[in-house]
Amino acid sequence: MVSLRFPFLFSQPPKPKPKPKPKPPHTKAASTFLAASAVVSTAGAAAIAICQDPKDPFLKKALNSVFSNKSNHCSLPLWGSLSLAENSSSSSTVVESRTGVSFPSVLDDSKRLLGIGLRKKSVLGLKNIDVYAFGVYADDNDLKKFLSEKYGKLSNPEFKENKEFNEYIIENDICMTVRLQIVYNKLSIRSVRSAFEESVGSRLQKFGGSDNKDLLQRFTSQFKDEYKIPRGSLIDLSREQGHVLCTKIDGKEVGSIQSQLLCQSILDLYIGKDPFDRQAKEDIEHNLASLLHK
Repeated sequence: MVSLRFPFLFSQPPKPKPKPKPKPPHTKAASTFLAASAVVSTAGAAAIAICQDPKDPFLKKALNSVFSNKSNHCSLPLWGSLSLAENSSSSSTVVESRTGVSFPSVLDDSKRLLGIGLRKKSVLGLKNIDVYAFGVYADDNDLKKFLSEKYGKLSNPEFKENKEFNEYIIENDICMTVRLQIVYNKLSIRSVRSAFEESVGSRLQKFGGSDNKDLLQRFTSQFKDEYKIPRGSLIDLSREQGHVLCTKIDGKEVGSIQSQLLCQSILDLYIGKDPFDRQAKEDIEHNLASLLHK
């Protein structure tokens, strides 16, 4: 808890002015060093506070104001997007800034985090609620193998301009995981089941026609009423080798279905042409390009 004290002014008899003390000599270099030290100390303290409470807008604003004071000699960046493809280690995490939810940079030892996003849902067209944050992962070796075979000769700008590579990733047998972390504390498993019936059902119809009700029912039936999903619960949707969709809730496997169509439909929700979070998709595309030319 930060204590704010406000000065109060009272009328007092005037005091004799003290004689000014001679200022000690100092150099321009010393002044620069002291100023830099103050900036680093303030930024460090604010950064630590934000790690403890990432949702505090006052602290983020304070740190941004420190970094935004540019001098003629240096320029420090504001809060920005992290290049996930270049800053991944098994022990590091990345925070989804709107919710404060963190995701490991590496999953299952070999899956690299490519991007994070947020699933919002409109309630009666009046209010958007944050349902869950998500992270999209892909197997490092699979990515490099499949992308280099088809796009290895393209330059970075050419690769980014290519609009087919997302579809290529969605359709091919690349091991990937979409991790959902629940942020809405009143979400029920029945609501999750209903939401998947709508979203996955529309993608199954898009890619495979209307005769896929049995496949959709097999998938949604995995989300049984007995499962509780309070805030912080994890749902992992993983495409394993052979186009097998493996579903886990809080680390427990609840089912697996071999279906290329189902895997394609799930991934299309997050990195397809009409994704839940467009900024997340753009971040994923950027990190894929960086990974290909690393």
